[in-house]
Amino acid sequence: MNENLFASFITPMMFGLPLVTLIVLFPSLLFPTSNQLVNNRLISLQQWMLQLVSKQMMSIHNTKGQTWALMLMSLILFIGSTNLLGLLPHSFTPTTQLSMNLGMAIPLWAGAVITGFRNKTKASLAHFLPQGTPTPLIPMLVIIETISLFIQPVALAVRLTANITAGHLLIHLIGGATLALMSINTTTALITFIILILLTVLEFAVAMIQAYVFTLLVSLYLHDNT
Repeated sequence: MNENLFASFITPMMFGLPLVTLIVLFPSLLFPTSNQLVNNRLISLQQWMLQLVSKQMMSIHNTKGQTWALMLMSLILFIGSTNLLGLLPHSFTPTTQLSMNLGMAIPLWAGAVITGFRNKTKASLAHFLPQGTPTPLIPMLVIIETISLFIQPVALAVRLTANITAGHLLIHLIGGATLALMSINTTTALITFIILILLTVLEFAVAMIQAYVFTLLVSLYLHDNT
């Protein structure tokens, strides 16, 4: 019980070198590819899920927006697999690091905004000043809209970090409480263990939902700028 609560969020090191790069690259090995004419069940299920998500997410985009389909599908696969691997015991979840999530959110948001300014300059600038705004409120509204624009990638990264971190902390706390109660009250420990199982199942759902929400919001930012 004296273990540091945030020990699982510390970047793992080996020989003084961070292992984050290897951990980030590892999920790509979990998605098999096949050169055969007939795919097996695993690859068929993988392709079916990708087509389903891609069709749902890309249906609102025009031709320019649909060119981002491969990047968005790669993003949702990476975040989802990383979140799920982080639920394994004694594992490290890169998406609990705000710096990494900002590293994903800022370039994607910037790419969408720059695309909007290049292709829809007038419409993009019009977002800073809604039509019919009273003249005295123009400077204030421009400042507010500018702040709301630049806060979008921060909100993306913080949302993902907070949700994944909170789930890991809850599992850690309830797991520690279950171990402590086993020698005190077996019935209470059993109830706590059932809660832990239910929370773990919920965290599996949260891991996938957060990957979908992150990618969906990037897709909506792109839609507003294409």
